[in-house]
Amino acid sequence: MLSDIEIARGADKRPIQQIAQKLGLGARDILPYGHDKAKITHRALAGLADRPQGKLILVTAINPTPAGEGKTTTTVGLGDALNRIGKQATICIREASLGPNFGMKGGAAGGGRAQIVPMEEMNLHFTGDFHAITSAHNLLAAMIDNHIYWGNALDLDTRRITWRRVMDMNDRALRDVAMGLGGVSNGFVRQSGFDITVASEVMAILCLADDLADLQDRLGRIIIGYTRDKKPVTAHDIGAAGAMTVLLKDALQPNLVQTLENNPALVHGGPFANIAHGCNSVIATRAALRMSDYVVTEAGFGADLGAEKFLNIKCRMAGLSPAACVLVATIRALKMNGGVDKQDLGREDVAAVTRGCDNLGRHIQNLRGFGLPVIVAVNHFDGDSAAEIEALHAYCASHGVRAVLARHWAEGGAGAEELAHAVSEIADAGAADFHTLYSDSMPLWQKIETICTRIYRASHAEPAAGVMQQLAAWEAADFADLPVCIAKTPYSFTTDPARRGAPEGHVVPVREVRLSAGAGFVVAICGEVMTMPGLPRTPAAERIGLGPEGQIRGLF
Repeated sequence: MLSDIEIARGADKRPIQQIAQKLGLGARDILPYGHDKAKITHRALAGLADRPQGKLILVTAINPTPAGEGKTTTTVGLGDALNRIGKQATICIREASLGPNFGMKGGAAGGGRAQIVPMEEMNLHFTGDFHAITSAHNLLAAMIDNHIYWGNALDLDTRRITWRRVMDMNDRALRDVAMGLGGVSNGFVRQSGFDITVASEVMAILCLADDLADLQDRLGRIIIGYTRDKKPVTAHDIGAAGAMTVLLKDALQPNLVQTLENNPALVHGGPFANIAHGCNSVIATRAALRMSDYVVTEAGFGADLGAEKFLNIKCRMAGLSPAACVLVATIRALKMNGGVDKQDLGREDVAAVTRGCDNLGRHIQNLRGFGLPVIVAVNHFDGDSAAEIEALHAYCASHGVRAVLARHWAEGGAGAEELAHAVSEIADAGAADFHTLYSDSMPLWQKIETICTRIYRASHAEPAAGVMQQLAAWEAADFADLPVCIAKTPYSFTTDPARRGAPEGHVVPVREVRLSAGAGFVVAICGEVMTMPGLPRTPAAERIGLGPEGQIRGLF
């Protein structure tokens, strides 16, 4: 059996200009990066405004487990299948972070016969967007310390500087650092730290900005800290917004690539859904909707994190309204949610599948709470028994939801044609009545509790000392209408990653809150989630290298 990377290397890729033509784009509308990837120019994006919009399909999943769910693989397979049945469809996903690639999770280009290529470049440096975001973020950090060094005209309180540095790698040793050591010439000593680039507010801003002007305005609104009398200081006050925009000018242009079946895919932006809003860029999604009849996009991790933020944050800000939602599940993951250990997943266990369906059912209820029609995509694995599949179908039928078995990993788009027909039918029926879960006018803490009680089924959220006072201060400073972004473990509805299934009545501890004024939301950090991950005991990096002929080995 061929590995993902071997399948990707054997792809019959078309010149990127031919892929652009499928979207109605000419040679002057793209900036090629080699033969198989390109950026869509700002000029071309502006020219799409008068085109009619297609239908938006959201792909999400049950809570992730080590068994795998295949959300990106399903997104790609569904996009290919829609094109196979005569629909014009474009795929929109996020770019991959180097942290997971060299850590534990792996890449973000799909798998098997449902992949986006060039897979290796996508999962490594790609077109340099993440490096540009890292540089823009750290330029602001450098300008803050430089401002203090040269007299601190803004009277910044060095104890209240909230802007940290970032890098696109897992490195737990950098979570908390002492800066400015070594004498007067190195600046003032203070405590700070690093987050991973995908958790940067600059990443969120790039993914939510409408255009270059909006990007610069948002960057300027970033609050980097406070004065000694507790007044906010912004990136505009530091004088950094213009230079940051220059660094991000090209990165704001969406990346155009293709699937193994030569269908168009826009891959742009990459915020994590457990510590950020977890969606690809608004610019890419809007562009795809103007160039396609159907757009298949995904939101990170499970529906309780990625889909919730996609719907409550991205759709709210961008005026998007999904036509349908595809909820991905696997028999293996359901068995893990039903209490089966990973090493025992190969044995048939219908009872465990049935128990694990509680997690699936919770996500179905939550998505319906947004007014969306739901289809369950059963991502097929070798070893799934007929009895286990039947148990899943029976559960979905009892909840009034259609479940479709899809074999796109093994067969590509051909293995997901039934899913494509089902999705297009429900999208074309116009059954969606999309609405967010809370209004802009609801108080910030009530928004947090709404997510915790309605999505996670917690009894309540519990604020740490100072959280309520901080939220009150932001409300008094005209930030009351912002949506909230919950940062927590993706593996459970609770803040305990080991607690699977569909627990309820638990307490969600809110450790701290952070204001992302430029991005336009308030982050509530819950439980023990970290904004700078660490590497596992045996990181994937130990297996990655170059083979005798210079080809990358160990990446997948």
